[in-house]
Amino acid sequence: MNMERTVENLLREEASAILSLIGRIDSTLDAASELIYSTKGRVIFIGLGKSGIVARKISATLSSTGTSSFFIHAAEAAHGDLGMVTENDTVVFVSKSGKTKEILRLIEPLKRLGVKIISITSDAESELAQMSDVHIDTGVKKEACPFGIIPTTSSVATLAVGDALTVSLILKKGITPERLALTHPAG
Repeated sequence: MNMERTVENLLREEASAILSLIGRIDSTLDAASELIYSTKGRVIFIGLGKSGIVARKISATLSSTGTSSFFIHAAEAAHGDLGMVTENDTVVFVSKSGKTKEILRLIEPLKRLGVKIISITSDAESELAQMSDVHIDTGVKKEACPFGIIPTTSSVATLAVGDALTVSLILKKGITPERLALTHPAG
């Protein structure tokens, strides 16, 4: 096994996944950005597993750049933490497959509450994508790990989508370096 070649291939696949987002997500990213921008409450990210970790990072980045956001673990949400969500909030689900039962069971109560739903998945035909007000399809069909299973390419592509959302909202809100300094008092 040539480790250098393996790492090089992994990085090429991940770079390719990010580059393939260009043109793929333009209108849906704009729709998601506009929905978040018009949210009167907070933006709540929900995920499970590696997708949950990625969702937590995107939420933290949004919060630190002027968009009130927090993360709820999907399992905790199903056991009472949905009580943190109000009708003024927007929920963003992060799920590679869009078929995760722990996430799908949350859609109905959120819809009854009147919450807008954004999803980020790798499957535009998934149940989650179809039930969302806005869906962003990363288009990742194959992971870069040797088994094609471990979230590698999908995680990187989803992080890139989160960064694009963040930058879009910074621009929409007219956030300045001085405003950012208020949420980054330690640098």
